[in-house]
Amino acid sequence: MLSDPTVQEILMDITNDEKSSVSIIECMLKGKTTDEEIAEETEIRLNIVRRVLYKLYDAGIATYKRSKDPETQWYTYSWNFEQEKVSEIISKKYEKFSREIEESLEYEEENMFFLCRANGHRYKFEEASENNFQCPNCGGSLEYQDNSTIIVELKQMMERIA
Repeated sequence: MLSDPTVQEILMDITNDEKSSVSIIECMLKGKTTDEEIAEETEIRLNIVRRVLYKLYDAGIATYKRSKDPETQWYTYSWNFEQEKVSEIISKKYEKFSREIEESLEYEEENMFFLCRANGHRYKFEEASENNFQCPNCGGSLEYQDNSTIIVELKQMMERIA
């Protein structure tokens, strides 16, 4: 699971520390649960381990149980990696990406576009006609843009993720 590029990307988005995150989670999956055990096993500084664990906790990917040592009266935190939460995050990310592609496809199919070659700005037909097919930014002429290749690419993207 941790070798999956999508999972690594999600961890990087959450922690901004992909290398440490993967090592810490691998250690948790091997049965090390306290931040001290994880730091010792991975040879990552304790403050970095704690920072990553708390970021994972904030994202709902890690949980902890707190227990008090009867002798020292110190609290010990036992951490757990929630693999199913990663799957949920991936599903939500996939759904969002899929929805964005669908919306882009709908936008491209429902509109006619005109392009200013001078600055690369693209305008819908309504805006181009209101400006007499002159670029409102630079005054250059607007030319019809065939967006059929964009539509084909978006449809191919939808097929690939379906």
